[in-house]
Amino acid sequence: MDELTLLLPVMALLPVTALLCVGQARPATALVLRGMLGVVAALVYALLGAADVALTEALVGTLLATAFYAVALHASMVLRLGVPAGTEAETGTEAELEAVLRRWLEQAQLRLELVPLEPGGEPWPAELHGLLEPGGCLRLRTHHLGQRLLALEGAEDWQRLGGTLWLEERR
Repeated sequence: MDELTLLLPVMALLPVTALLCVGQARPATALVLRGMLGVVAALVYALLGAADVALTEALVGTLLATAFYAVALHASMVLRLGVPAGTEAETGTEAELEAVLRRWLEQAQLRLELVPLEPGGEPWPAELHGLLEPGGCLRLRTHHLGQRLLALEGAEDWQRLGGTLWLEERR
């Protein structure tokens, strides 16, 4: 068997893996495919006789880059909402609204982090993406995020329980 017979199927995996990676809507799946792309590239280099380049690709291009992307992905897929101090889900309805909100955000691949607001402190700190007020009033800073959330199935459940979504005016 000649080298070309081994090389062609492996090289065909490069564009296929790259297209799958770019076409992914789920960031975690794209991250896994990015790692696979690096492994396939390292295999191609090894088959071409460039062992040093293959090792560098495997270590830096695959392991290190995938680890950095995983850390960045974990840190960036969080929606931080401020809640007035002392208004944590005390009633059954509030707890149900919070559970529906968490499921709704999961559809957008987001995790919910509720941050208690200090009494007398800044009403809307810069590190927050929005506010979750008593009674299920969700106020967001970003129109794009609000429109994206409204397009998901969870929006109907949120509104059915009496939850509302307010998008702050653009500045």
